[in-house]
Amino acid sequence: MDMHAHSDLALLRDPAHEAKAAQGVTLEVLGQDGLSYAPVDDRTLAEVRAQITGWNGDGSDIDFSWRSVGGYLDRLDHGFDGAGIAVNAAYLIPQGTVRMLAMGWDDRPATPDELTRMKQLVAEGLHQGAVGLSSGLTYTPGMYASDAELTELCRVVAEYDGYYCPHHRSYGAGALQAYEEMVALTREAGCALHLAHATMNFGVNKDRAPELLALLDAALDGGADISLDTYPYTPGCTTLVAMLPSWASEGGPDAILTRLRDEESAARIRHTMEVEGADGCHGVPIEWGTIEISGTTDPALAAYVGRTVADSAAARGEEPWTVARRLLLEDRLGPTILQHVGHEENVRRIMRHRVHTGGSDGILQGAKPHPRAYGTFPHYLGRYVRELGVLSLEECVAHLTSRPAARLRLPDRGLIREGYRADLVLFDPETVAAGSTFAAPRTLPTGIPHVLIDGQFVIENGHRTEVLAGRSVRRATPRP
Repeated sequence: MDMHAHSDLALLRDPAHEAKAAQGVTLEVLGQDGLSYAPVDDRTLAEVRAQITGWNGDGSDIDFSWRSVGGYLDRLDHGFDGAGIAVNAAYLIPQGTVRMLAMGWDDRPATPDELTRMKQLVAEGLHQGAVGLSSGLTYTPGMYASDAELTELCRVVAEYDGYYCPHHRSYGAGALQAYEEMVALTREAGCALHLAHATMNFGVNKDRAPELLALLDAALDGGADISLDTYPYTPGCTTLVAMLPSWASEGGPDAILTRLRDEESAARIRHTMEVEGADGCHGVPIEWGTIEISGTTDPALAAYVGRTVADSAAARGEEPWTVARRLLLEDRLGPTILQHVGHEENVRRIMRHRVHTGGSDGILQGAKPHPRAYGTFPHYLGRYVRELGVLSLEECVAHLTSRPAARLRLPDRGLIREGYRADLVLFDPETVAAGSTFAAPRTLPTGIPHVLIDGQFVIENGHRTEVLAGRSVRRATPRP
């Protein structure tokens, strides 16, 4: 089970969806990082499509027939000509989208009426089948929410026995404080917590994973309900526009482009990013040599893909900021990036933790996506189990199956047991491996001959069948 997926439109675009089906993924959790496509109105839909083009494409090939969470889940159920989708999908209500819908893109506290509206939207989404709430607290406009606002939304989530899944406020400078903030916030709300792509990145956090794990152990020993997910790679992946300071993003995509076109505003953005450390870049001054362009929406910009911003700038005799600004403007905020700021020892330590689960954070857009989109789960089994022995095979299987099912409160999945759904992955522990690499990221894995969803072969003898057995998986526990 992929606890952190960005296949929100891919499941409606590609019936085969081999990126996940071939890995043995039988369920993906969508609606991540506080930004997705329900609940929306016409204005909000247009804005969120523009904001996360780099994650999911602009959606011009999608019939956005829904506006509610329930409508989106129904659309997944019907899938292609009513036959369904490639794999199962659960959904988190995106807090940034909810804030966008209730109060626009303003960087200010919510009024009492606006907060009431947000709580209603969250309750409606949970009632319609969402499993919890996500946030992207380094992405606008979700990052504008105070802890008090988030706590009130989490109280609603707790009423429905859902969980809160934050991309918290920093994975760089202030990372531990950001983790502490989420633990305290959910404890106050009485809400379960699942930490998205939990890691400690950038030079300031090298070898600091034990501090994070000690924080989590203390909270768990004190009765907190906490889990986390990670992907087994060191680079991250997001959009280039996400690196900007939050004040530059206030007002939405059109306002961002206006500021980038203005010389004075652009100079201020550059200073914040390169000298002060923008909140969008986790409070760390950006190092353009770590920012690799992984995709653009405009084919005319393909020459930048696969190279760092610093390398492209050097080749053109330009400043890195000049290149980054041009890409943002000419591709209308569309570029995706790999950010090479992780630490292998942190990755290994965190994946050993007792509440760890696997999540790909897989972005499928771009000419050169992160290989985690196609390789996370076989990479765990091949690299970190068989080759390195970081996890035993039994431990790793539990991390990828029964633990996610327990977090999602699924009463009939995650174990091989009579009466359970026959969502099964048959793999060879001696040969299973990720085929995807940074050089060839769309290569399919090896050693996974059969995958069944609800008893039907989705992968048979190593090949994708025409079966569309996937459906929405909705919150199982009714409101008290």
